Amino acid sequence: MKVAHFSETREFDPKVMKRFTIHDSEWFRIINFNLSAGLTFPVHSHDLDGQLSIQVMEGEGEYLGRDDSAIPAKAGDILVCDIREPHGVRATTDMRILVTIAPPL
Repeated sequence: MKVAHFSETREFDPKVMKRFTIHDSEWFRIINFNLSAGLTFPVHSHDLDGQLSIQVMEGEGEYLGRDDSAIPAKAGDILVCDIREPHGVRATTDMRILVTIAPPL
């Protein structure tokens, strides 16, 4: 068993998204990304089968998808999609997200 302390990764950089690996195994990966207000986690996809979730832990912004579609995202929201589906995030305030990927890339 393992306990991760999310409070220990509360770091922001106004120029770049901060990344912290919370868990990594053969079954899934959890990554914490911290985006300062105005930063974008670019829309992308992966050429493999699996699913991912993007949970907003703090802040507000938008989930981004194909064709520049946007869905409002705030603390407590979680997006679940296939890994092949285009996905990204744009922060309107300082924003902390947890991304879970299964299987891990």
